[in-house]
Amino acid sequence: MSAEIYQFLCLEDNYGVLLHNPQGGVTATIDVPDADAALKALQTTGWQLTHIFCTHHHVDHTAGIRELKKATGCTVYAPRAEQSKIPEVDIGLADGDTIDFGGMTVEVFATPGHTLGHIVYYVPSEKLLFAADTLFPLGCGRVFEGTMEGMWNSLQKLMRLPSDTVVYCGHEYTASNARFALTIEPGNQALQDRAREVERLRSEGKPTVPTTIGVELATNPFLRASSPEIRERLNMLEESDAAVFGEIRRRKDRF
Repeated sequence: MSAEIYQFLCLEDNYGVLLHNPQGGVTATIDVPDADAALKALQTTGWQLTHIFCTHHHVDHTAGIRELKKATGCTVYAPRAEQSKIPEVDIGLADGDTIDFGGMTVEVFATPGHTLGHIVYYVPSEKLLFAADTLFPLGCGRVFEGTMEGMWNSLQKLMRLPSDTVVYCGHEYTASNARFALTIEPGNQALQDRAREVERLRSEGKPTVPTTIGVELATNPFLRASSPEIRERLNMLEESDAAVFGEIRRRKDRF
């Protein structure tokens, strides 16, 4: 892997992430929950910020953009569909767009659901996915603006990525997600084992992010709508995968 990653906690439970391509001499931050935390991370790494890759308009992902751009002179990329809601955007992005990141290609996927214009960033050469609030370890984003079917379609895009794709996301929610997941598929041994590992990591103050697509396919109930155990437990044996997903998401909203 030629890319370098630096992940840091900011605000209450947000993750900031720096992506550095040493060959190209470029550095991006995925969203900017807090400018001071990002500047401290840049100071720690010694990297010079050149790009901001914004995923969606929620303030806990955009609050520091204006200050960070002023401090670094970087270029701000953001979803074109939400450009009017995000400060200081230089380049609007849509599904299928690519970014030349110092000779490294970054692909853009539209993943509507959490917000209508939410996008994620995928680096195929590195098998790196920056999923923000679309996909979490053992969870997915709450469907605020889109539809359940739309969110399921968005998740399916990510499910098709290579199983060893490393996934970074926007928040540390995994302990709560694990407790919920066990109410949906309690017989899943891989999930049981992972829940214990999550509990251990959090008790030691360690992050549960990143994850991988393969791990999520095996344990994340939001990606497992076809699971016979889940379908039987929800009494939805004949329903579509999208309908099963929607029921799981609604249950999580009430959990």
